[in-house]
Amino acid sequence: MPLSLYLNVAVVGILTGLVYGLMALGLSVIFGVVRVVNFAHGEMMTIAMYIAIALFAAFHLDPLLMLVPIAAVMFAFGYLLQKGLINRFVTRPEHTQFLLLIAVAIIIVNVLLIVFGPDARTVQVAYAFDSFQLGPLIVDATKAYAGLASIVVAAGLFAFFRFTTIGTAIRACADNYVGALVVGLDVKHLYALTFGIGAACVGAAGVMLLLIVDVTPSLGPSYTLLAFVIVITGGLGSMPGALVGGVLIGLTEAMAGLLFTPSAKSMFSFGILVLVLLLRPQGILGKRSA
Repeated sequence: MPLSLYLNVAVVGILTGLVYGLMALGLSVIFGVVRVVNFAHGEMMTIAMYIAIALFAAFHLDPLLMLVPIAAVMFAFGYLLQKGLINRFVTRPEHTQFLLLIAVAIIIVNVLLIVFGPDARTVQVAYAFDSFQLGPLIVDATKAYAGLASIVVAAGLFAFFRFTTIGTAIRACADNYVGALVVGLDVKHLYALTFGIGAACVGAAGVMLLLIVDVTPSLGPSYTLLAFVIVITGGLGSMPGALVGGVLIGLTEAMAGLLFTPSAKSMFSFGILVLVLLLRPQGILGKRSA
């Protein structure tokens, strides 16, 4: 096979991996601050995907143009979920948190199944079959737009946590829960903001992923699992690690599909996870626990 074919597949894998990374970034933010494992992460993404489908069907609105409004809706959903429900379980044993969020995930899947049915759905945008040629590379337009949008959203999130007062307060809660309480921070409110931000990230990723894959109500669990693989590979609680892990998994899946068979890509993703756990248990960019 010519070298250009490998390059083209690698670019597709990297662009898809950027979307994966943004999806995992939301999970990493939630775990890094709230210390709650969101087992409903992929299911929340499917909510955003179905909102985009409904808006496209009713008003022919391009999903990328609706990315910010849908992310805002998912932020509100995540904020209310954390403030009204999950905050009550933050100090409870971990297994009760797991069961709570698994229950939320099952409810989301079944509500979507009742409302939208079991059939796969997608959107057909005007640029669905467009591409860009850069020398020997031919880049699919939808994947290029999705990858670039992921970079913009991730950069905005990094800037928020680095340069804003609220972002600094959230990082303080993540670093020292008791210290944040002592200095008078409203930790439960900041936890709700964090969960909302994580939900907005996965919502934005879902809108972009809709340009790449079809959606069904049962899609959520597989992407929840994929997000866990990416976060653990990159490093639990590490925001840059989530993006690096996403790109690595996206590239691995693309090359596995080319060299072997598309059905083998999950095997190679989990193989990467096993190697990382053996060689660097804290993840690629994770920090060793003291």
